[in-house]
Amino acid sequence: MNSFVWIKQVPATNKVLVDEKTGVLLRDGVAGKMNPYDLYALEIALRLREAHGGRVIVGTMGPLQAESVIREAYWMGADEGYVLSDRRLAGADVLATSYALSQGIRNVGDFDLVLCGKQTTDGDTAQVGPAIAEHMGIPHAAWVSNIEPFQGGVRVEQQLQDVVETVWMPFPCLVTVEQDICMPRLPSLLRARQVKDRPVTILGLDAFWDTDPAHYGLAGSPTQVERIFPPAVGVDRETWTGADSAQRLLSALSKWKFL
Repeated sequence: MNSFVWIKQVPATNKVLVDEKTGVLLRDGVAGKMNPYDLYALEIALRLREAHGGRVIVGTMGPLQAESVIREAYWMGADEGYVLSDRRLAGADVLATSYALSQGIRNVGDFDLVLCGKQTTDGDTAQVGPAIAEHMGIPHAAWVSNIEPFQGGVRVEQQLQDVVETVWMPFPCLVTVEQDICMPRLPSLLRARQVKDRPVTILGLDAFWDTDPAHYGLAGSPTQVERIFPPAVGVDRETWTGADSAQRLLSALSKWKFL
């Protein structure tokens, strides 16, 4: 069973600059890490390969520095990796991002299962995974907490608001996984040495089946961020001493609407 896992490099800090004109994060030169939710998707793919054979392919979209998360996936056990990197892909919203990722899968090949983390820590939309499936015309399930191959497809458990729903989907299909589905393994130092020369393939827009730049990046994004700004830092502090401290605290809590 062949699996394709989308992973993403997200900022390793909350101190990220924002382009005031476009409203997008300036990622170039910012230290990054693998999106924590994607670790669970990758681990599930590796376990399915161990149990049923096949290959695990990983992909990401971003600047060339995103190659580092593909390397990390190699250290965990992935077989092959791709980076979609092209200035014309930058600034994409959910629709343009998911379309580019669907094009990346079409370029790489056919897969039984596409896996994603349920969301990213920088966007938090939880929409990209299902949108990829819609672009590809394949069934999908989100918020999955259990998955097992069954009769030419997968049987999954979805964590809905009040119930757990069990569904079956035929291959090919896409799943976004919850963080309680498994415990990701640690990268292996031995494996890092073994795969240090393994190539990572870089794909640009010209490699896609659809090469129209109007469908990607800012040009292909029907939604635009009106305003984005970093959270305010700094805290006002007061120190109270004396017998009336408790009364002053009560008055302050009432003033701030905490009581």
